[in-house]
Amino acid sequence: MITIWHNPRCSKSRQTLALLHDQGHAPVVVDYLKTPPSAHDIQSVLAKLGAAPIDMMRTKETRFKDLGLTPDISDQVAIEAMATNPILIERPVGITDTAAAIGRPPEAVLDIL
Repeated sequence: MITIWHNPRCSKSRQTLALLHDQGHAPVVVDYLKTPPSAHDIQSVLAKLGAAPIDMMRTKETRFKDLGLTPDISDQVAIEAMATNPILIERPVGITDTAAAIGRPPEAVLDIL
C-alpha cells in the first residue's frame, strides 16, 4: 500500500498521482493541506526518507520567510513548523510501510514500490 501526501493544485503532485494510477496502484490520497500530518507523522516520514527536516521543506515558500525561518533552523523547529504550517511540506510525498520519496520528479516515487 502507498499513501501520497497530495496537493491537488500542484502539477507535480497531480503528475505523481497519475503516474501511480498508470502503474496500477490505488494510493491512499491525503490532501495534507486539509488534513495536516502531525509532528510524529512527519518524523516517521523523515526516517523513511533518510533526510533532514529541512530537505522536506519548501524554503522558497512565502510562509517560510514570514515565519522568520532560515535553512539552519533546528530539526525540531523545522518539524514543528511543517506540522503547524503544512504548506511548508515539499510535495508530493509517497509513503509505504518501509520507505518514502518526494515526487520531484514524479518518477522518484516509483523507487519505493
